[in-house]
Amino acid sequence: MLDRRVFPQIDWILIGSAVLLALLGVAMIYSTEGMADSSWRRMIHFKQLLWILFGLFGLLVAISVNWRTIARFSYGIYGVALVCLVLVALKGRTGMGAQRWIALGPLSFQPSEFMKIALMLALAKCLADRGEAIRRPRDLLLPAFFIFTPVLFVLRQPDLGTALVLLFTSLVLLLLYGVPWRYVISSTVLALFAFPFLWTLLRDYQKERIITFLNPQHDPLGAGYHIIQSQIAVGSGKLSGKGWLSASQSQLNFLPEHHTDFVFAVSAEQFGLMGSLLILSLYLLVISRAFLIARQARDLYSALLASGIVTIITFQVVVNIGMVTGLMPVVGIPLPLMSYGGTSMFMTMTSLGLLLNIRMRRYLWTGRG
Repeated sequence: MLDRRVFPQIDWILIGSAVLLALLGVAMIYSTEGMADSSWRRMIHFKQLLWILFGLFGLLVAISVNWRTIARFSYGIYGVALVCLVLVALKGRTGMGAQRWIALGPLSFQPSEFMKIALMLALAKCLADRGEAIRRPRDLLLPAFFIFTPVLFVLRQPDLGTALVLLFTSLVLLLLYGVPWRYVISSTVLALFAFPFLWTLLRDYQKERIITFLNPQHDPLGAGYHIIQSQIAVGSGKLSGKGWLSASQSQLNFLPEHHTDFVFAVSAEQFGLMGSLLILSLYLLVISRAFLIARQARDLYSALLASGIVTIITFQVVVNIGMVTGLMPVVGIPLPLMSYGGTSMFMTMTSLGLLLNIRMRRYLWTGRG
């Protein structure tokens, strides 16, 4: 049961901003369904509303259990997430050229989204239990196991975007924990030397995405099509946009994946620069409130966990908007809360619940509230 004393400490601004972003996402998804060629595509906005409700349920569950109890089961949660990734590799459902989902009757579950939070739980637990700072390379063996095991499974799917989220967020946690910079610099130098070998491991379409990022006109009707159409949609919105339900690029299906990876381009076309600034302000509000929770955490585990969650959200927002505007390669990272996707919505809302959990019980622990 949820202690009544925590209710005054709930960050309603954080919850309200997140819900508003999610509802804006539903509005954008609905606005692109006019030219859909199937009844399923014409109903995805309704499905997204249901996923928001499931997400809010996940948020409620996350704040109802003391985070110290969750901490004790961190390794178990990570283990479940890893088993799910193994099941994806063995019997996962394939879609759009990738094997990323587990079929649950009429629904699908994407374990890589679950792993984003599970890895933060396990890595925060691993580092917090250690206590002392990492001094020797061998001290990184266990954290490296936690990080690279799921990354390899995710790359196999393939899902480069999620793998980058896992790697970048883990690196941030290690730096916050106190890993010496010489390890980071030496690893970066080794990565640069290994780049020619790593290039050979990339799939052809991944190589094309990198080349297209450097020169979108390299293949305007192929790999460069997404970026070019996205930039046209964003630019055509101008200052105030074309108006809701008046976005020709997305409604006429010139813009691919307009309800998932490129939902920000849809909003920019319909509401222009002013609407885009409003959306960015809401994300800034969510991120700043989450960052404040991480900064005020009173112990190492909760500080690392909160930092990991805020890093996941921030990284995805920056990369998604960067790839939509052509500033970054297209790597298939959804826009948190706004992009269509059940597992992503549920896990993002649940992670916000973990942040609220840390904030609320911090006040109880100090005797306030």
